[in-house]
Amino acid sequence: MTLAAAAIELPSGQTMPVLGQGTWYLGERPGRRQDEIAALRAGLDLGMTMIDTAEMYGDGASEELVAEVIIGRRADVFLVDKVLPSNASRRGTVQACRRSLQRLGVDHIDLYLLHWRGTHPLAETIEAFAELVDAGDIGQWGVSNFDLSDMTDLLEAGGNSCATNQILYNLTRRGPEYDLLPWLREHRIPVMAYSPIEQGRLLGHPQVAEVAARHGATPAQVALAWLLRQERVAAIPRSSNAEHTRENAEARDLQLSEEDVAALDTAFPPPAGPQPLEML
Repeated sequence: MTLAAAAIELPSGQTMPVLGQGTWYLGERPGRRQDEIAALRAGLDLGMTMIDTAEMYGDGASEELVAEVIIGRRADVFLVDKVLPSNASRRGTVQACRRSLQRLGVDHIDLYLLHWRGTHPLAETIEAFAELVDAGDIGQWGVSNFDLSDMTDLLEAGGNSCATNQILYNLTRRGPEYDLLPWLREHRIPVMAYSPIEQGRLLGHPQVAEVAARHGATPAQVALAWLLRQERVAAIPRSSNAEHTRENAEARDLQLSEEDVAALDTAFPPPAGPQPLEML
């Protein structure tokens, strides 16, 4: 097995880091703010320079936290943000993006995603994304929580410039492997895996712990390394603790063996048929 690449090439030719940082639920508790800032800054220091946020997270509180984290470091950060489906009309998308830019204190977002599919026509959202790209407000755009049928609809609506699909994908959520991941690879659209440690629930699994023990690693590092060994898959673990962030960063150096992967396949069998895409 080879070690994880440092970055993934997007369809545009630009790159995004293979391991980033999520911010869901961060920024919502004032008493933890300084620890959360320290955790995100530690990640930047360790090369986890992709930070993912969304207007939905704490009604903008996460974006405001990120704004504080990246002061003086914007050039080092690959910034990902998301528009709510309820805001994803052509006009609403543009307005939502500019509100996010203001909360973030930046002049552009590197990658802007539709958070999940809603009722607004995809063609309208795509037109808004193109307008934002032309204006320099975003670098490129993508989607989140899109299943296979959603992706085919997206391309039919003119979404050939889609840069990524951010989905729930980890050892316990392997449904996308049956049809969605092969389709995305065929179309050279990278995957961004959110909740890669299943919100901590993978940490107590005995088989993950056994693999970790063989390497002197942590279960979280095993769960991340399992994802990062795959072609064109990035991960965005969330951490509010600088030490946990450092552990996450070290997952890039963990090389799982064929024996490790086989053991994990036994404990977490791949799908035998199509499954609806899960969401959190």
